[in-house]
Amino acid sequence: MAAPRTLVTRPEREALQWVAALQARGLAAQALPLIAIAAPADAAALQAARERAAGYRAIMVVSGNAAQHFFDPKTVQTLAGQAQAAIKTRVWSPGPGTAQTLQALGLAADCIDQPAADAAQFESEALWAQVHGQVAPRDRILVVRGAEAGAPADGSGREWLAQQLRAAGAEVDFVVAYTRCAPEFTAAQRALAQQAAHDGSLWLLSSSQALSHLCAALPGQAWGQARALATHPRIAQAARAAGFGCVRECRPALADVAASIESAP
Repeated sequence: MAAPRTLVTRPEREALQWVAALQARGLAAQALPLIAIAAPADAAALQAARERAAGYRAIMVVSGNAAQHFFDPKTVQTLAGQAQAAIKTRVWSPGPGTAQTLQALGLAADCIDQPAADAAQFESEALWAQVHGQVAPRDRILVVRGAEAGAPADGSGREWLAQQLRAAGAEVDFVVAYTRCAPEFTAAQRALAQQAAHDGSLWLLSSSQALSHLCAALPGQAWGQARALATHPRIAQAARAAGFGCVRECRPALADVAASIESAP
């Protein structure tokens, strides 16, 4: 039996990359972004953080979109040109996808830290296991993250990591590099989402926020026949709460996602 069509719901840039990677493995995949990415509310704060980049012990980017919106060519060049006697700024990534984006932007692989390849999840806990030894008292760490449209402008996310850093004596700054918004479906996208609610398609869910946007875009839609593949237990729980009839879980690595799609009943 052929594997089901998979709808990739990440923001558009990432969704297209995942679609290409899944199609390269012979899987039917289509992008249906459930998160739109917009400019941050405070562009001046973002630029000021870029200009201070070389003064940080490490810069943690929460996603590929955070990397894209923070690391302009000048900032990459500044970090690459740090003098031998200067603090060598590390760049922390939550997983391999973001690490690949950082390298594509021009950052050297040997300055990037990320969770172990066999980590159960690519998240703060797994990253901290790799980088905690780098942190000394009075080190300054920058966390580059996003903000929700209509939510506080200082953004949200990685509070657990910030707590560990402060407990180690470090100072933590946050900067918002982009805003996450609900997408505006075209008529074709709306029809695709409605059809995929019952035709056996597999919704690849990597964000609870994306699921919220989907439910808001299709109020009253019955999800009892819908199937989801969630890359985190919290996302799986949210999909079940939304009424998805079949929810499976897998690690967020490409190989694990592809294997789960191939083995879907």
